[in-house]
Amino acid sequence: MSDLSHLDDEGRARMVDVSEKSTTVRTARAEAFVRLSPRHLDALASLPKGDAMTVAQVAGIQAAKRTSELIPLCHPLPLSHVAVELQKEDEGVRIRTSCTTESKTGVEMEALTAASVAALALYDMVKAVGQDIRIESVRLVEKSGGKSDWKAD
Repeated sequence: MSDLSHLDDEGRARMVDVSEKSTTVRTARAEAFVRLSPRHLDALASLPKGDAMTVAQVAGIQAAKRTSELIPLCHPLPLSHVAVELQKEDEGVRIRTSCTTESKTGVEMEALTAASVAALALYDMVKAVGQDIRIESVRLVEKSGGKSDWKAD
């Protein structure tokens, strides 16, 4: 039997059965970094498409709510909270997300999807200035609730 929960005994993809799990409050935090040139950073406030940071924030929130439509084996979750924060840094923009649900399965994928799509939306907003943009370090930072809690080093 595989250690991968989304594979059955024959190695075929399957949706995990969570019917026997307990409903608990579950949270997850994720982040991404969008590396931008000084030119991009200077242009952020005055891009012709509007407020790039707000557009990316809203895109991340929308993405979290639609994760099960994007990631085939994710369960649809009743999200009770989604937060997406973008912060300018010297070399780009740090995106931090958090998601909360009361459910039988965790919200890691929702937090990661929010961070990823917010980064992609920011990329879309600033690409007219130049293509020298890198989306880096998309990662889970912390999760809690359910069987185990976890926090990145």
